[in-house]
Amino acid sequence: MATTKDYKDFVLDKLSLLENITCKTMMGEYLLYYNQILFGGIYDNRFLVKMVNGNKRYHMQEVIPYDGAKPMYLVEEIDDPNRVKEIIIDTCKDLLVKNNKKQSHK
Repeated sequence: MATTKDYKDFVLDKLSLLENITCKTMMGEYLLYYNQILFGGIYDNRFLVKMVNGNKRYHMQEVIPYDGAKPMYLVEEIDDPNRVKEIIIDTCKDLLVKNNKKQSHK
């Protein structure tokens, strides 16, 4: 089942505390970026973020976004914009460090 436009709009509204959020369509689902860092997506009307050390402390449920994909965390506290903002910032901090390490090893 693909994500509905209404749910996508709902999630983007909840992310409004953060500037520089972008959303790109991918095969009926949506990829989410913060400051050009891919941190998660919306899959089957579920808001998911990548799994990194920095967001383990939120004790989110691990789910598979689609067949063959790596597990991600399900953000269930979508109605708490401040909490969502913290989760995204912590996720992106770790992803930025991880990406910088990959680039320095090239």
